[in-house]
Amino acid sequence: MSTLSNPDDHLPRRLDAGEDGSRGPAILLVDDHPFALATEALLLASMGYRRIGTAASAEAALRLMRADPSAVDVLICDLNMPGMDGIEFLRILDSEGFEGGVILLSGEGERVLQTVQRLLGHGRLALLGALQKPASRERLDELLAGWAPAAPEPAPFSEDELRTAHDRGQWVLHYQPKVSLRDGSLASLEALIRWAHPEQGLVMPNRFIELAETSGLIVGMTEWILREALAQIARWQGAGLHTRVALNVSMLSLDAPDFASRVGEIVREASMRPEDLILEITESRLIAPSATPLENLVRLRVQRFGLSIDDFGTGHSSLAQLRDIPFTELKVDRGFVRGARSNPVTRPLLEGSIEIAKGLGMQSVAEGVETEDDWRLLQEVGCDLAQGYFVGRPMPAEQVGGWLQAWAARRGGLAQPAS
Repeated sequence: MSTLSNPDDHLPRRLDAGEDGSRGPAILLVDDHPFALATEALLLASMGYRRIGTAASAEAALRLMRADPSAVDVLICDLNMPGMDGIEFLRILDSEGFEGGVILLSGEGERVLQTVQRLLGHGRLALLGALQKPASRERLDELLAGWAPAAPEPAPFSEDELRTAHDRGQWVLHYQPKVSLRDGSLASLEALIRWAHPEQGLVMPNRFIELAETSGLIVGMTEWILREALAQIARWQGAGLHTRVALNVSMLSLDAPDFASRVGEIVREASMRPEDLILEITESRLIAPSATPLENLVRLRVQRFGLSIDDFGTGHSSLAQLRDIPFTELKVDRGFVRGARSNPVTRPLLEGSIEIAKGLGMQSVAEGVETEDDWRLLQEVGCDLAQGYFVGRPMPAEQVGGWLQAWAARRGGLAQPAS
């Protein structure tokens, strides 16, 4: 049974589970237009959602949510409202720790919605997506399906815990393939670090990499990744698989004057070739590199290591970096890839990035390829390589052989049509 707003003050009552025992998320619609509120509430009810509330202003919604912070699971919010607009409202909710999901529903243009998502994405709000009015039933249902109750925030790790993990050899590498969009052949595998925690299981890097960088432990971690990746290349070569491996390099490592020499020395000790490795540098951390990192990058390239600029398009001086640093590979950030066919903002940026790579003689890689439609679009716009869940998730080294067999059965139907 729907719970609609009080006509006197537009403040919805508590969004408890309905009498029919419905479970879905408690949804609060915030819009200053009465007809829009009624239409959207009826649409949600017709889709099977039963816990629905409405508020005709941001101020009214704020009163409800402050009175009972747990009353709302998903907020569907307009942007252009008199008094407090949607952006200010959501900023306040972010600062007050709202843990539910947020969907933007607005008559503003696609570019405005994209910009607002990026602005709010720097905070803690769980943005499920943005829709232009009138909302499509299918797309709204898809975004609501992305809601899940907030999991308890895991306790942060300490520097001592990280040092113990390093000393006890608790790091492991998983590998994610990059494949040719022309014929599906394997081009390289990216080495991604994981922490095999004795109590918490496999811990993803987003929970410890920042601490590793601020504590300086990233330098030793990077050397461990390099040595382990080289040993794995040797094992694969012994089994008949010849492929390159990419690994991420921190700016802290590049700040060491002897970094390029040290990397070259480790590769020679392992009887490997620099050409077997691609060193990925995240663009957002590469703002105006000083003389030492720039010298290291040039010396690495002179030794014939591959150099990749990662997450291209997310930093602040991309073109200057491409001008000054001899990169061989450009990885387009996943934010410009997913759903680009139907997005009038991100598609031109995706195409422009690929054209830049071509013009500079670099190989282009699209990150975050999740669907066959993403794959086909990338073929159409001339991208070289694809990486993402559609191709393969990160996996332990011993699973790569099985992935290759499964991929061989799929790749024939995905090959670039002959022109």
